Amino acid sequence: MKPIRFLSPMHNSMSQRRRLLGAALGAGVGATSALSLFPLAVSYAQSTPASLNSDAKLIRIGYQKSAVNLVILKQQGALEKRFPDSKISWIEFPAGPQLLEALSVGSLEFGLTGDSPPVFAQAAGKDLFYVGTEPPKPESSAIIVLKDSPIRSLSDLKGKKIALQKGSSAHFLLVQAVKKSGLKWNDIQPIYLTPADARAAFERKSLDAWVIWDPFYAAIELTVPVRVVSTGAGLTNNNSLYLASRNLVENHPTTIRALFEELTQADQLVQKNREQAVRLISSFSGLSPEVIGLFLKRRQISPVGLLDPQTIADQQAVADAFFELQLIPKKINVADIVWSGHPI
Repeated sequence: MKPIRFLSPMHNSMSQRRRLLGAALGAGVGATSALSLFPLAVSYAQSTPASLNSDAKLIRIGYQKSAVNLVILKQQGALEKRFPDSKISWIEFPAGPQLLEALSVGSLEFGLTGDSPPVFAQAAGKDLFYVGTEPPKPESSAIIVLKDSPIRSLSDLKGKKIALQKGSSAHFLLVQAVKKSGLKWNDIQPIYLTPADARAAFERKSLDAWVIWDPFYAAIELTVPVRVVSTGAGLTNNNSLYLASRNLVENHPTTIRALFEELTQADQLVQKNREQAVRLISSFSGLSPEVIGLFLKRRQISPVGLLDPQTIADQQAVADAFFELQLIPKKINVADIVWSGHPI
């Protein structure tokens, strides 16, 4: 199979239509409305084999507590209604690396992670594809210390034990923080722990700092005296990315577009009915409405769509940074596994 490219190399007129459609979806226009804007693209879609226009019969979705839109869909039973002839399974993961491992071995069809897990997965030769994205949310992750810690600035991290989930978005945040402070990666002591284990160690004072994302960040911020050394602002866009299996991309592109529509509706619920969104997420996670409210406050609201050139560039910057530090074994080209929105 040829490498996937962001823009399909069709003849000029068709290529232009695809670019317009992809741009519309990437800008947040839902699949149905985007197709109505470009009738010739509809003709193209209708000319594809019937198998590519059928919904997947099995849709196993990987999610984390931070996956707001997916959690809302799960709690509403929205996908079960949208895909009545499909079996929908929901599988929770503590972080993105574990989720993508499951996706790459065929245990999932679809999932959401932060910016770093896909980079590690691609560098390891995992078989998966970027298919969609949410807006940046740099304020939703942070480097925190206990209130009485002597650490006041990023440069104070030198020699300190810092907890993080390896291969997660927190990993890239720490990489950027170390770089901005003028330190080198070997100037710090990264301690690789899952969020649950990291919190326990952090509260025991076995660690000097913790790099973490919402809702874990909001949960400890509201229950334990902590101080924020830095959020992701100015360091990383903290993008959230939807990834899919080869089978879903190759054989069921209409399922992915339908998922985008449902995810966008969930996103709109957060904006228009915050109280209901808080209730749905709180009932799932067991976290207090106050924690969920703070978590949601730090999110930007926007439709879910294809990766745009800026998001791809952001991901390439993540990949290049990890390669420069020899944290991944080889240099990768992110665009090679970005789905353009068309049959492949």
